[in-house]
Amino acid sequence: MAISLYDVSVTSFLQVLGGVSGFLDRGLSHCQDNNIDPEEIVATKLFPNMLPFRFQVLSVAHHSIGAIEGAKKGLYSPSATMDPLDYAGLQKYVADAAAALKALTPDEVNGLEGKDVTFQFGDHKIPFVAEGFLMSFSLPNLHFHATTAYDILRTKGVPLGKRDYMGAMRIKA
Repeated sequence: MAISLYDVSVTSFLQVLGGVSGFLDRGLSHCQDNNIDPEEIVATKLFPNMLPFRFQVLSVAHHSIGAIEGAKKGLYSPSATMDPLDYAGLQKYVADAAAALKALTPDEVNGLEGKDVTFQFGDHKIPFVAEGFLMSFSLPNLHFHATTAYDILRTKGVPLGKRDYMGAMRIKA
C-alpha cells in the first residue's frame, strides 16, 4: 500500500497538535489546581540559552500548518520575532493550526509532491522538494518543539505521561 504525502504529513501533524492541545489543557488545570500563574510557564526555559515555552508552542504550529503553507509558496522563512501570546493565546494558536490543517484536502497536499521548497533564515538557504522538506525538516522540528514544551510542563510539576504527548493514535477500527 502506498502512503500519500497527506498521510505522512497532515495526519502526523494533527496527531502531534492533538497531543500538544491535550497537554496544554492539563498544564492549565494543574496551574489552576495549584495556584500557579500560567504566565510563569509561558516564559519558562529549560536552560538559559534556550527559547521559552511560548516559542516552543508557537513553533509547533509553524512546523505544521506553517510548513504546508511554506511548501505551497515554495518558501518557508520563519519569523525572527515571537508573538507575545499568553497561555490562553497559545492554546488558541494550536487549535487554529489544527483547524487549518483539517481544512486541507488530500489532493491539495499530495499535489505538492516534487515541488521545490526553500528554507530561508536570513541569508541562509536550504533547497528541498516538498516531501523532503516536510518529512526531514518540519516533522523533526515539530517533534523537537512539542517535546520541549512537554518537558517544560513536566519541570513545573504537571503530571504528564507519554500518552499525553502521543495524541490520538490511528488505530485499526
